[in-house]
Amino acid sequence: MSAVSFTLNAQARTDEGKGASRRLRRLEAKLPAVIYGGKEPAQSITLELRELVKALENEAFYSHVLTINIDGKPQQAVIKALQRHPAKNQPLHADFLRVDAAHKLVMRVPLHFLNQDTCVGVKTEGGAISINANDVEISCMPANLPEFIAVDLKDVHVGTTLHLSSIVLPTGVEIPALALGQDYDQPIANVHKSTADA
Repeated sequence: MSAVSFTLNAQARTDEGKGASRRLRRLEAKLPAVIYGGKEPAQSITLELRELVKALENEAFYSHVLTINIDGKPQQAVIKALQRHPAKNQPLHADFLRVDAAHKLVMRVPLHFLNQDTCVGVKTEGGAISINANDVEISCMPANLPEFIAVDLKDVHVGTTLHLSSIVLPTGVEIPALALGQDYDQPIANVHKSTADA
């Protein structure tokens, strides 16, 4: 687990609907959101837009258990969906899922491909790396949620394809797709002959 932590301040929201959401964004620089899951009913909330935009700049935000203080009452949650403006890329709405320490989460986390420049297939065999996946869906208890999963390319030779099953997973982390059988073991990266040599 990393030392990064995220806390967002939110208020409960009672005025719902498109007009109210637009007003919030335009006049108050706030973002409408919803938090759901766990034993409590779904709740409409508003967040400080500036605070959220800053948090979103950090890749780790998307794969972290967050603290959302709703009217001062902290709740643990993860971000499940983020709707952005198609042209301005500005957040329009966010969905958060409450986290229960006793129940597994299913989340997408980033893949970080390490040692691309020292990869044997590139350095000594003249190959090139193709990345097929930037993230992976995992299942784990909230306490085991990794910020990202590292894939080491150092010893990968030309002609090798890495699959989901090639990933060395942190303790307590599973890839649900692998339980579905061989057909779901998707490629994540490969080292192939460089087209410049062909």
